Amino acid sequence: MSIRIGHGYDVHKLVCNRELFLGGVQIPYTLGLLGHSDADVLLHAICDALLGAAALGDIGKHFPDNDDSYKNIDSKLLLKKTVALISEKGYAIANIDATVIAQMPKLAPYIDNMRKTVAKICGINVEAVNIKATTEERLGFTGRLEGISAHAVVLIEGNK
Repeated sequence: MSIRIGHGYDVHKLVCNRELFLGGVQIPYTLGLLGHSDADVLLHAICDALLGAAALGDIGKHFPDNDDSYKNIDSKLLLKKTVALISEKGYAIANIDATVIAQMPKLAPYIDNMRKTVAKICGINVEAVNIKATTEERLGFTGRLEGISAHAVVLIEGNK
């Protein structure tokens, strides 16, 4: 049995006239994240962590932002494809731990739904998914409401 760890990070700029999606959940807010896809930084960070753990590169390699087939794509589909990629290499997800860094909006009311959504897409128990949210106390680009970022750490297991 092989155990591997992966880390993912993503950031997107907050802009007007875009919906905000985090962890596959639409969050009511006056700003949304700018990106080629729906710009769900949390799901992107999880994808990168999974791909990294399986030594499969990163999200840009598999879902490039210059490919129109991914234009405005729902990031839940990107996560589903990522889980399939690591499964093809013989890996299964043991757990996911992620943090969203956002000054606003307050995310506590949405965390449970995000956990359930991620667990369902990944085909794992919700107890294997932890999602946290924090601010940067009005410091940096997230503190100035210029963007939102996310970090994810995953543990995968395989028979390699």
